[in-house]
Amino acid sequence: MCKKKHDIQVQLLGNRSLKENNMGQTLSEPITTKETTSLRNASVTVASSCMQGWRVSMEDAHQHILELSPDDPEASFFAVFDGHGGAKVAQYSSIHLHKLLVKRPEYIQQNYPLALQQAFLECDRTMKVASELKDEMAGCTAVSVLIKGEQIWCANAGDSRCIGGVGGKAVALSKDHKPNNKKELERITNAGGFVEFNRVNGNLALSRALGDFIFKMNEQLPQNEQIVSAEPDVEVAELTEEWDFLLIACDGIWDVLSNQEVCDFVTARIGRNLDPSRICEELMDRCLAPDCQVGGLGCDNMTVVLVCFLHGGPWTRLVSRCASLTSKAGQVVQPTSNGEDEEETQSVVLDPSDK
Repeated sequence: MCKKKHDIQVQLLGNRSLKENNMGQTLSEPITTKETTSLRNASVTVASSCMQGWRVSMEDAHQHILELSPDDPEASFFAVFDGHGGAKVAQYSSIHLHKLLVKRPEYIQQNYPLALQQAFLECDRTMKVASELKDEMAGCTAVSVLIKGEQIWCANAGDSRCIGGVGGKAVALSKDHKPNNKKELERITNAGGFVEFNRVNGNLALSRALGDFIFKMNEQLPQNEQIVSAEPDVEVAELTEEWDFLLIACDGIWDVLSNQEVCDFVTARIGRNLDPSRICEELMDRCLAPDCQVGGLGCDNMTVVLVCFLHGGPWTRLVSRCASLTSKAGQVVQPTSNGEDEEETQSVVLDPSDK
């Protein structure tokens, strides 16, 4: 981690230059071009968007699938993977985690919490021996959501996060895994590691992740007892009519806004009839730092997945409900027609069956 007092121009990158500051290398100007996707069915309207921002490269990945498999078309899957040290582990996880999940015997037996836990661990084992990831030092957080019928299962490893918007209130579906948490610290030290400057072995700012195999080399310990564990915690929630949306995002969002602030932001914009894709984009713009001279908040890659629940009704019913919630909370609601995308936005609409 570079801690130089002054920014130093080190390399030209197109019209931008690289700088070193207390966040390591960042660009002199952020890349705000967004890759945005929208898809929907009778139950949900979904959007995702990602933005490189101030970072030198984009290391996030994400996934959204409305029909998880031909054998289980009622199940849907959403996930965000926040890479560090490179993008390969996040990319691999986004492609393979859900495929491993549906093949797990626990999934077939409908033990979904255990299936999610075991799929995370299997994905980690698979990457450790994958030829394309040979000697790869990168890792990634992973927060995934499985929805089937009236149930939600959220599996999380790391400090990306998922919340539900329930009647205008933020409901946390995940808890951050930080090295100084009592349970995490105990595992780290028992495995021979230490925490310094709130980092695992003075290096990693989170205590659970996929990849990061340098912290998983004790062959005498099971996967979930390594210095850094890939085992997720799984939260379960009942999907009632009170649920308006859920939102999954990397820590580039949560470092800047609280759970409730994000909930308010999204609820207000649904109430103004903004398209979910535009809401994702505006949320990232809201969290983007104006510069990266000090601190580092708002200087990270950003990825957002927004799942809006229709509960069998039209989109306009959700708009009216969120407008009412916003009005009751004392926020100003100004109806807005769905306008054109921002100039630098790249929007793609996927077929719901596209995996």
